[in-house]
Amino acid sequence: MTNMLDIGRAQVQLLEKLCNTVGVSGDEAEVRQIVLDEVKSFADEIRLDAMGSVLVRKKGRSRNPMRVQLDAHMDEVGFMIVHEDGEGFYQFERIGSIDGRLWPGKQVQVGRSHQVGVIGVKPPHLTAEEEIKQVIPEATLLVDLGPQGKAQVGERGTFVSNFRRAGPSIISKAIDDRIGVAILIELLKHAPTHIELCLSFRLQEEIGLRGAKTAAHYFNPELAIALDATPARDLPDYAGRENTTYNTRLGLGPAIYISNSTAFDDPRLIRFLERTAIQAGIPYQFRQPGRGGTNAGAIQQSQAGVPVISVSVPHRYPHSPASIVRVADWKHTLNLLYLALKNLNRRVIDA
Repeated sequence: MTNMLDIGRAQVQLLEKLCNTVGVSGDEAEVRQIVLDEVKSFADEIRLDAMGSVLVRKKGRSRNPMRVQLDAHMDEVGFMIVHEDGEGFYQFERIGSIDGRLWPGKQVQVGRSHQVGVIGVKPPHLTAEEEIKQVIPEATLLVDLGPQGKAQVGERGTFVSNFRRAGPSIISKAIDDRIGVAILIELLKHAPTHIELCLSFRLQEEIGLRGAKTAAHYFNPELAIALDATPARDLPDYAGRENTTYNTRLGLGPAIYISNSTAFDDPRLIRFLERTAIQAGIPYQFRQPGRGGTNAGAIQQSQAGVPVISVSVPHRYPHSPASIVRVADWKHTLNLLYLALKNLNRRVIDA
């Protein structure tokens, strides 16, 4: 493969910085500042909408350039402090889709100061045997920040950062969708000159695709691509049999959507991305239809309708303290979109 972009130390360091933030839905300011710092030298226009999303425009240098929107969301799942019980203990409510079984015993960080605490759980020495076998009710859990800790009602928190490079993989919280944010930033730095590249770094996707329509109304794109991270259900069957129910797998490249719970992806764009991948020798896979959605669903229904497609980086254990993603899948996703933008023209959607 020639004329490809690489994932080097600078790209990994940026992803680490993004993943280490506390950017839970409703308070994405820390992520937003990193985005603003990264794009300011490359953008022709930067705008914050009323909700706080970052809208970036890179003007085309050709006559009547095609307007193309790329979208990724800045927020992550986590929790919100709702009540102080005294002596450093705080009640909380989850934000986004998190399995309540993950909370007990986990280190967490709260607020923009990243105060570290723990969601405590009774030790087995003090717990009845029948109680040990039960799932701990989420409403009974507390965040313990210690006697010196201080949090405000409404502050967000999430799992403690644990970004690690492990051979071919990266392990971290918030891969969904900080890896999409990192890819959009890299594409801006290598934007083709024949299109008008419109980037939307969105808010509150994890609580219902909120805010995605406003960027499409602002940009009025001719087509849009939503970039996200999708769960890889590629673990072995519990009985050791072959897994025939996977939706994506690690190591097989970017996942091109066919449909999801929020949108039917445009067949013209599906075929275009497939051709681009085949011609460049980029591995790819089709994300099998099922639950879960992306901002493409909201963008598709904006204005008079927008042709959309979603592309995701597969990762294991999403919405947990430690997701796993392959660096090669990240690189292949970046290059599929990079080459697609270079080759894009209006004939793709006029066909």
